[in-house]
Parts: sequence; C-alpha cells; structure tokens
Amino acid sequence: MKILAIETSCDETALALLEAGGGIRSPKFEILGSAIASQIPIHRPFGGVVPNLAKREHIKNLPIVLEQILGSPTSLRKSDFLRIDAICVTVGPGLEPALWTGIEFAKKLYKEFKIKNKKLELIGTNHLEGHLYSFLLAQKTEFPISNFSARVGSSFGGQFSKKSKQKSQLPITKLFPAIALIVSGGHTILLRMDSLTKWKKLGETRDDAVGESFDKVAKMLGLPYPGGPEIQKLAKKGNPHAIEFPRPMIHDKNYDFSYSGLKTSVLYYLRDNIDPHKSISNPYESAFAADVAASFQEAALDVLVKKTERAVKEFGAKSILLSGGVAANSRLRELLKTSTQGGSASGEKNYKLKTVFIAPPMDFNTDNAVMIGVAGYMSMLRKKNRRITAQGNMGIFIQ
Repeated sequence: MKILAIETSCDETALALLEAGGGIRSPKFEILGSAIASQIPIHRPFGGVVPNLAKREHIKNLPIVLEQILGSPTSLRKSDFLRIDAICVTVGPGLEPALWTGIEFAKKLYKEFKIKNKKLELIGTNHLEGHLYSFLLAQKTEFPISNFSARVGSSFGGQFSKKSKQKSQLPITKLFPAIALIVSGGHTILLRMDSLTKWKKLGETRDDAVGESFDKVAKMLGLPYPGGPEIQKLAKKGNPHAIEFPRPMIHDKNYDFSYSGLKTSVLYYLRDNIDPHKSISNPYESAFAADVAASFQEAALDVLVKKTERAVKEFGAKSILLSGGVAANSRLRELLKTSTQGGSASGEKNYKLKTVFIAPPMDFNTDNAVMIGVAGYMSMLRKKNRRITAQGNMGIFIQ
C-alpha cells in the first residue's frame, strides 16, 4: 500500500511517500520520496523553537514540500495521487500550534481525494512510535542511504531528499525481547519490547530530557541552537574526564533519568571557574569550553548507556534499539557499540551482552515523515487509529 506521511510536531516540515507491505510479522518499506524543510535558521536567533513562528513556517512550507514530493521522478505524479491508500499525520506529542498545521493540511487532502478514492484512510500517528519503529529502516545491507539532496530555496531553510530508496529486511523475530531507548530534545524513555506490537515503559526522565540538557548547556557555553550537534563537535576537542560531573540516578535501581541536576552542576562550575568580567568569546577555540562540553557529554551519555546495559541484562534482551534526535550523537553510538563488543548499526553480533545494536541511518534520527509513515502503517495493522486532533502531551502507551 502507498502512504503519504506528514510530520509537523516541532520545527521540521516533513512529508514522505512510502510503499508499505509485509504485514505485522515482516513489515517492509520502500521510500518513494522524502522532503524536509528545516526552520533552524529562523529559530536560532531566539535560542529555541518559537511555537507561533513554527506554525507560520509550517503553513508556508507544507504545500511546497508536497510539490517537491509529487515532482520527484521516483514518486507519484499528481495525476496518480488517487493511488494513495492512506494519509498518516502526526497528532502528538509536540507543539500544538505546529501539530494543528499538519493535521489541517492532512484533513484538507483527505477531504479532497476521498471523493474519488472511497478507500482512502486518514491515520493519526504517535510521533514517539515513529521514533520507536524507525529501527525498521535499518538493515545489514543497502545503507547508508544513497541520497541526492538539493536546496529548494533560501527561504525554505532545508534540503529535499529527492531519491531515497530502502527496504527493511531485518530478521524481526530474532530481535525480541529488545530494549528500546528513545532520546530527543523532548523525551528520554527506556522501553522493553517483546514484539512489534507489545512493549512496556521501564523508565523516563523525571525532569529535563537529555536533548534539552544538551541545548541548555550549549547555550551556557555560547554555542548556537540547536545545541546537541554543537556540543558533540566541541566535545571532540576536549577531555571527557577533565571534570567529574555527576551522573544523576545512575546507581538507582529504577530506570528513570534526571538531567536538571547535571545541567545545574555545569552552570555552577562555569560560575565558579570563569572570571565574571569575562566570557568565552569563542568557545570553539577554548580548551576550557571543550573540556566542559566533553565532560558534560560523557556524564549525560554514561547514564543512558549504563541503564540500557542493566535493562539488557535484567530482561535478557536480544537487541538494543536506539532512536530519536540524540541517537545521531556519534559518542552515544560508540558507547553502546562498545558495550555490546562489536555491535553496530548494521546488526553485528556482540559477545559481551549477547545482543545486537540497531539504530536507523542518520537521516531518520531527527524528526522526519518516513518514520511517521512506518508508524502509521503499524498503527493500521494494530487497528490503533487515534483521534485526529492535536495532543501535545501524548505519551507512548503500554501495549
């Protein structure tokens, strides 16, 4: 079946066309087209996402992104739009003004094409399930993806992936039970997955998400938004053991996380070690800033890795599934691969925890519509269609 997916939960306007099949036991996906318009340049001066600006940009960009998708040589032509079987749109969690733009756009398309395509379905999709299921886009062969990317206009602020084909051929039954770690700017969640349709939340952050803490520490160091990639870049120049920042809750027996204390510790360290009459004029040229970034990153990621390892051992997991924007952090991937001794994103076996480590290709870590199409297809198979209304605080529910 052909799926049009729409994602507008935060500051990425994304659409994708997918061919989905294989059913619940062996889902397979082919990406016919994928386009993302990023709003980072617009929000950067404010140090974070401004909801009303995000809404405005989504409204402007959605028709443009759709045009890019329909104009892709590998995707559907306008005259063939009626061949689409389902429209999947993110309904939460996220910024409600942003969510509503995607929902209203999806409803408009649905109403227009339902007249001639009576079987067309409109599926409300959970953004977190999109991240969770994104591991289905990883495979032993055929990646990294061979993309052709082209600017679609300076006012667009993003790139259009004109060609992106990939099929999922993982031995699904051999992955479970699995431990899934979702890490992003808004969420830090650890789950146990027993199958593609059954999972249980083990723990989550009690305050700041790990990605949020990266952004806030980056701001303290004078780094631009978004802070995660900038912290990672600066950390490569520093000593991760230079400063002994705390690892909140690392020894607690539960699987919850906390990052507000670590963030505050960095704040106090900077306050006590920087001349109040001076500032770090260029953090990229400061050994001090590099050590702070590296030490903070190591502390933040150490908690994620240690709790994931413990969950793997406790539940006898066969795989670790990593997803979310922070999953693009190369140090986090390195630590998880090391913990699994030889595991890799392509599914190599490890001999320490006897698991495989799987993460989606870099294109599918940050917000994208491909993962929404995947999650939408799985929702259809599970008969879990949600209300088509913005639900900013939607969680990932026990299945």
